[in-house]
This record gives sequence, C-alpha cells and structure tokens, in this order.
Amino acid sequence: MHKLKNLVLFLTIVGMVIFMPFPALADDASVVDTGDTTLIIICGALVFFMTPALGLFYAGMVSKKNALNTIMSSLVLIGIITVEWVAFGYSAAFGEDFFGIIGKPEFIGLAGVGTTPNADYAPTIPHILFAVFNMMFAIITPAIASGAIVERARFGPYVIFVLLWGILVYNPMCHMVWGVGGFLRGLGALDFAGGTVVHITSGISSLVACLVLGRRKNYGIRPTIPHNLPTALLGGAIIWLGWYGFNTGCALASGELAGLVFSNTAIASGASLLSWIIIEWLHRGKPTLLGSITGAICGLVAITPAVGFVPPISAVLIGLLVGPVCYFAIVYVKKKLGYDDSLDPFGCHGVGGMFGAIMTGLLATTAVNSAGGNGLFYGNPKQVLIQLFAIVFTIVWAGLATFLILKVISLFTKLRVSEQEEDEGLDLAMHGEEAYSEL
Repeated sequence: MHKLKNLVLFLTIVGMVIFMPFPALADDASVVDTGDTTLIIICGALVFFMTPALGLFYAGMVSKKNALNTIMSSLVLIGIITVEWVAFGYSAAFGEDFFGIIGKPEFIGLAGVGTTPNADYAPTIPHILFAVFNMMFAIITPAIASGAIVERARFGPYVIFVLLWGILVYNPMCHMVWGVGGFLRGLGALDFAGGTVVHITSGISSLVACLVLGRRKNYGIRPTIPHNLPTALLGGAIIWLGWYGFNTGCALASGELAGLVFSNTAIASGASLLSWIIIEWLHRGKPTLLGSITGAICGLVAITPAVGFVPPISAVLIGLLVGPVCYFAIVYVKKKLGYDDSLDPFGCHGVGGMFGAIMTGLLATTAVNSAGGNGLFYGNPKQVLIQLFAIVFTIVWAGLATFLILKVISLFTKLRVSEQEEDEGLDLAMHGEEAYSEL
C-alpha cells in the first residue's frame, strides 16, 4: 500500500509537469525579430555541436583504450544537464534574484517560458530560445573540466559529480555574473560570453578534481602520447567553428555588435595560434599540430570575456599574449608542481580565462559597447580591481564547491577505477566496448 501511494504521488507530479500549460504564442509578432531569432538558433546549434566535438578533441589526446570513455564524458552531459536545466537550472540561473546569488524558482519546468521575449535579457527573441541557447553553455562547461580526470575516473561517480557541479557551481555563477540582480553583475564585472562563468569555473574545478583523484598510474614514468592527432584536430576545428556561435550569440541580436564579436573571435584565435607556434618553435625547435590547435583554443578562451567590449586591435594583443602565458602554465608550471591535469583544461581554460578577464579590465571601452565599461587604459583603474575580485571570488566558489562535492561522493563510492581497470582501459571497464577492434 505504501509503495502504491508513492507511485500515485510520483505520477501526479509527473503529470503536473507534463501538462503544465505552455504560454500562448505572441499575438503581436512584431516583438520578435526574425533576424535576431535566426541568428540565435544558428548560434545555439553551433554551441551544441561543441560538446561532442570536445569529446573528439579530448579523445584524440588520450590512449586508444580510453577514447570512448573520454567521448562519453562529454556526450552524457547533453542528457544530464538538459533535464536539469529544464527542471530547475534555468530558473536558478535567470529567475528573479534572491540575495544576488541564485534565481528564485519562478521558471521551474520552464513554466512561464514561452515564445514571447523576456525584456530583461533578450527583448527581440523568444524567451524559450534564450533559455535553450544558455542551456548549451551549461552543457559544455562541465565537459571542459572532464579533461582533467580522464583515464582514471569511474563513470558512475563522474555522472553524479557533474550533476551536482551544475547545480552548485554553474547555476549560481551564471546568475551572479549574468542574472539581473546578480552579485558580480551588480559590482560591474564584465564577462561578455563566459570567461568567468564558463572558463574560470571549469578550469579551477579541473585543477581541484585532478588533485583530489591523484595522478594516473604511469604519469611521469611513461610519456603520455596522443593516440590519434587527426581526431584531435577534427574535434578542435569543430570547437573553433562552434566558438563563433558561442561568442556571437551572446550579442543576442544581429547587427553591429554581433559583427564585431564575430570578428574579434577570429582575430584573437588566429593571433594566439601564431604566438603559440612561435614560442613552441623557439623552445622545442619544432612547431606541432597539437600545439597549434591548443594555441587557437587558448586565444578563444582569452577573448571570450572581452569579445564584445574591445576593438579589433585589442583582440590581436590578447591573442598574441595569451599563447605564451598558457604555454608557460602548461609546459612549465604543471611539470614543476607535478599535478596531472591530463588534457590541460586548467592550463588552457583556467589560466586563459583569468588572463582574459584581466585584459578585459585593461582594454574594455564604452566606445565599442556602451553597455560595458571603460578599462584601465581608458581611464578607469577601478575596472581592473573589479575583474580581479571576480576572478578570486570565482576561484574560491568553484574550487571549494568542487572539493566538497568530490569528498562527499567519495564517502559513498570510489572516485577512481582500480589499477586493473586502468591497465585494461576505461572503454572496456566502464562501457564494454572498444573504439578500435582488433581484426
């Protein structure tokens, strides 16, 4: 009888959600701009494609016995975060402000999120489109962090981790930086497309996660060699393509700003690719394919917070400088400190994101975007201090939350695979399949 009552209660709740009335279509179609809507649909699709592409990029850099598990670590997030975002994530990120930290539960199950625009965020596109466009960011952010713990994390605990991470790290940070009434937004922190929300949070969480799980069995004993560089290049190239939608879509309208954002994205990534090739050539005597695509991604990371606030010449400067900065972090700092950040999301996204946030505080100008602010080089030293505070706050929030989530999960189950499973490979141990079968 008790089980029957629980079943009835569960079905009642599910029914309430399923049959929740969807807001009617707008009677006044003029409030929705078709050009803006088309742009965000295309950009949203591009950002979506970045997640499986990230899986390919990461998979090419691991050993072949762990390729499928690495892809799955990104792909599974499309399911987990989609359901979480619809259920309550979007409301937590963009609902009415609650003490500057989180949104109120006004959009639970996307209730009230229809095809009419939301004047607070995107007055010319359907509200539901704005919600789903931002969902793509929520999906790819924890996928970035997965690169720090590949080849040794158990898949079940990983799934629990990324769900809790989305709830406790991403959603509050998204609200604090982008939500109306958000704490960091109120201070004047500038983050156009996710330098803080996406890259610093995932980068810092990557560092904490790899420290908690420890190094791979043979790390530092045998060289870790990518098993398929063409696959890594293909994934990286698709990520690069998707980034045009990632950044440009954050303009939330087609027009002059979107054109500038698209251009700055291309300029910074090209400049960073070049600077990485030069520094690697000087240091190692040979430029590499993997280094080239890594350099481009570092440029994309660094320009992301500044992309809608700086002129093109500043995008060149950011791109040229971030290559050597991230190269130093990945090649020197990681080796010196001995942590196993497997695929370098901390060195690329964490360090690149922090560098980009600082450069935003230096180079932002209202001459480019009146909705932004002036940086130090335009007479406002306060902006640098605000950016530095936002960086430190994000480090503490994301780092502490990640540590606590992992420690709590470890009380109930092991985070790492056994040595035998690590030797066997996670494709077989976790999924029972192989990327490359022996004929």
